[in-house]
Amino acid sequence: MTDWDPEDAKLLTLARATLGRLRARTAAAVRDDTGRTYVAAEVVLPSLRLSALQAVVTVALGSGATGLEAAVLVSAAGDSADAAGVAAVRDLGGPATPVFVAGPDGPGARL
Repeated sequence: MTDWDPEDAKLLTLARATLGRLRARTAAAVRDDTGRTYVAAEVVLPSLRLSALQAVVTVALGSGATGLEAAVLVSAAGDSADAAGVAAVRDLGGPATPVFVAGPDGPGARL
């Protein structure tokens, strides 16, 4: 994917910045149905594990989001989006909610 919609490109930039700032393996960003954006990185604790997509959906829900327009996952390890994370995005956004995956550099792809 080389031509990003400007709003989706913003999500990519936010997710990449979060990945770099937190030195995480994966980070994600979403845009809710009012245009607000949220970011999160994966959570890896002895008692809690959340993928970056699950974490960012949690942040959006905790902030009052009632729907999602799009999500971007950035992975330093080249991982693709996990099924549970994509399911969480689509639970809140609907089955057609686009989920994009990209590396720290270069183009991404839509799942």
